[in-house]
Amino acid sequence: MANSFLKKHFTYFRFFYGFLGHRLIVAFGLSMGVALMDGLGLTMFIPLLTLIDGGIAPEEGLGKLSFVVNGLEALGIPFTLASILVLMMLFFIAKGAFRFMESYYRVRMRRFFTLRLRFQTIDRLSALSYKTFVLSDSGKIQNTISGEMERVVAAWHSYRSVLQAGAMVLVYTLLAFSVNVQFSLLVALGAVAINALYAGLYKRTKSLSRQVTNLNHFFQGFLIQQVAYFKYLKATGKQHVYGRKMKDKIVEIEDSHHRMGFIGSAVEALKEPLVVMIVVGVILLEVLVLGGAFSAIILSLLFFYRALTFLIAFQSGWNSLLTFQGSLGNLMEFLEELKSGQDQDGKQPLDRFRDAMEFQQVCFTYQNTRVLHDISFTLPRNQTLALVGESGSGKTTLMNLIAGLALPDRGEIFVDGISMVNIKRESFQARIGYITQEPVIFSDTVFNNVSFWDRDTPENRKRAQEALQKASVWNFVDSLEKGLDTPLGNAGILVSGGQKQRISIARELYKDVDILLMDEATSALDSETERAIQENIEALKGKYTIVMIAHRLSTVKHADRILHMHEGSITHSGSFEELITHSGAFKKMVELQEF
Repeated sequence: MANSFLKKHFTYFRFFYGFLGHRLIVAFGLSMGVALMDGLGLTMFIPLLTLIDGGIAPEEGLGKLSFVVNGLEALGIPFTLASILVLMMLFFIAKGAFRFMESYYRVRMRRFFTLRLRFQTIDRLSALSYKTFVLSDSGKIQNTISGEMERVVAAWHSYRSVLQAGAMVLVYTLLAFSVNVQFSLLVALGAVAINALYAGLYKRTKSLSRQVTNLNHFFQGFLIQQVAYFKYLKATGKQHVYGRKMKDKIVEIEDSHHRMGFIGSAVEALKEPLVVMIVVGVILLEVLVLGGAFSAIILSLLFFYRALTFLIAFQSGWNSLLTFQGSLGNLMEFLEELKSGQDQDGKQPLDRFRDAMEFQQVCFTYQNTRVLHDISFTLPRNQTLALVGESGSGKTTLMNLIAGLALPDRGEIFVDGISMVNIKRESFQARIGYITQEPVIFSDTVFNNVSFWDRDTPENRKRAQEALQKASVWNFVDSLEKGLDTPLGNAGILVSGGQKQRISIARELYKDVDILLMDEATSALDSETERAIQENIEALKGKYTIVMIAHRLSTVKHADRILHMHEGSITHSGSFEELITHSGAFKKMVELQEF
């Protein structure tokens, strides 16, 4: 019951406290200090007015706050205009000091919160299992990490305003009650009425905020696809049709923002009129109906005017926070999804691949479908293994398991006699070079693409040159005006497909790796480029453990071992000549390719 209450009413506090901890309490305390010093400073106006008016009871009208005047007398300080003014000045100086500490602490908290939030998101995304990632919504990931993150930081700003206003309201209300209980109760009832008025506005704002977040997910998904499929959309004249779909989402997003803006404007406009209405109504009720003396409510009135002002600020801040409710809820959900989808990593590091990788009756299921069945084989160090078979036979899934991207549902994988379950997989994957059908080229220079942003030193430039020579692309790079410092453009758009593939191969050779994985690395290239790259790969045979998926069987002719796969199982295993002799399916594949 208690947990349910806290979860329902303190969701935002729990979220921000999770990142900021005791800093939230310190910020609340500093805000209370500002209000307390301000209240005590205002208290000095009553004895000041009494003194100027020639009164003889300076504590009159102070209620329980008369301890301030009594304290002066107890300290032997004469009750004079000078002593009152000096004390007032000291209180307001103290208020200024608290205000500075509160403001600067707020700046530090924002930085701390933003760093922790972004770092935690990056860490959890980096540790996300590959199996979970491929099932994730790319639009949601993109939107949450970019646009939504800024909205959550803005939500913290709003929550900090709520926290500050709450502290102010609490202190001023306590001060007002200490002066005049009856008057304070009447004003408190008015404050409750204001809160009821705002409840409907809050509910509508929360609904619109969730709507904006969902629409942004869709929009980011469309944007990712527009960039990914730009060539197709342009070539088929569909850019404008697709653009209209994106424009429709933009209109929906902005309409929701417009409606939230209208509510925010109403909340802002109602602030002062509501405060004045409550104060005027309570004064008239207290003086004309209940027969109270106006002089007895002056200080309480000052405190409550302050309290009501900050109450409206509290409500404005709360409404502002609710405009980000969709983003907050989305981020909380996203972080939990990342947390629940983390890789099950082992603890034993692997410094090198020294002996062999062994699969023992490995099975793997994807979305309730068995993809691999009882896979068993051994891959010795520095041998070349080829995986062949029709589409959907399980080749890529098996490659993913070799790379440690997923763990088997049944059976075991051993690396140098250590179960993959127990290996710290990042240390194993650091020994892997991965070359895919679509080469990975970053929007940066040749050197940074090959070295993966390694330190720019003469030694590392020499290593990059050697890797480019091994990949048979150095002559091309050397002919460029800026050589290694030549930018490659977005996704390597400034170079050809063959050059991109060779540069991506050079990156893997630049690294100190033991295993090279090639997932149809040459299938998208023309025959001449494929032949040249294949010669490069042949030159690496015996120096690396190579695993390749090949569509063109000419690329696997000299592999030490070939696994022929069908419907998730290994049907035949052996050299090229052995498979032609013993596997009718493999022989037919070779004949169909006329090679």
